[in-house]
Amino acid sequence: MKSDKYMNLCPMGCDAPLEQTDIVLTQGCLLRCTACNHLFSQITEAEYHESMAEFDRAEGTWPSPEDVASLEHSTKKTLRNIRQVTKKDLTRLKLLDVGCSNGAFIFTAGRLGMTCEGVEPAKNAAIAAQQAGLNVFHGFLEEMSFPEAAYDVITLFEVIEHVKNPIVLLTQCNRVLKKGGILVIRTANTRSWTVQAIKGKWHYFDIRRHGGHISFFCRHSMTALAAKTGFDVVRFKTHSVTLCENTHVSAMRYRGMKIISELLNLPAKLTESGQEMEVYLQKS
Repeated sequence: MKSDKYMNLCPMGCDAPLEQTDIVLTQGCLLRCTACNHLFSQITEAEYHESMAEFDRAEGTWPSPEDVASLEHSTKKTLRNIRQVTKKDLTRLKLLDVGCSNGAFIFTAGRLGMTCEGVEPAKNAAIAAQQAGLNVFHGFLEEMSFPEAAYDVITLFEVIEHVKNPIVLLTQCNRVLKKGGILVIRTANTRSWTVQAIKGKWHYFDIRRHGGHISFFCRHSMTALAAKTGFDVVRFKTHSVTLCENTHVSAMRYRGMKIISELLNLPAKLTESGQEMEVYLQKS
């Protein structure tokens, strides 16, 4: 193991032995906590910060014109789930999107009736959001002086896999959420059929394609994190299956495996075996 690893202990704070997995990456194999099954990278600190530089750009995550409809569809779906969990009208809820990039989600959610704000550590993305008229703060959540119980909903979309210490992050989320408030997390699911099938070949683990991905969750480790930070898991969903990457197989084989993947999407969803995880946590 590298002596200069960015992460040396289980991010969930478990005092348990670590074991090497058969998920092999360019930085070495992923490590698994034997207590909570959480996986994390052996990347060095220098490699991590270098990979995160790609997010500091004005373009951020704003969709291309052909993807705007897809963003609006997914946002409506998320807001519908939030309404179901909170049992409140969206116009009565105040939302904070942590790691909001240049604000594509809060712009769309705001158009659909929610009061939205964002926090973004990448300076150029935050400035772009502010210039677009969005209420976005530059910095990390734990650096902000938000008052306690200021928000009804917090979203963490494709953020937590970048974080070295998720306990600190979720503790801050708990502090600024109202009693009974909801935290929505989207990230990858390591207990998926995708990971079983292709292991280290999955693009999600490739830091060259997805900068800063260092920490990988399953239901077990997410539940452990929730318990340690004052949350209860109230909804857990997964979706989608990938059986091969187009960079590793022929075009014909990829098309065939793509069809099989589509057929597996429903059973993966029903058995919580999908590669994409969406978790709704409620402040205890």
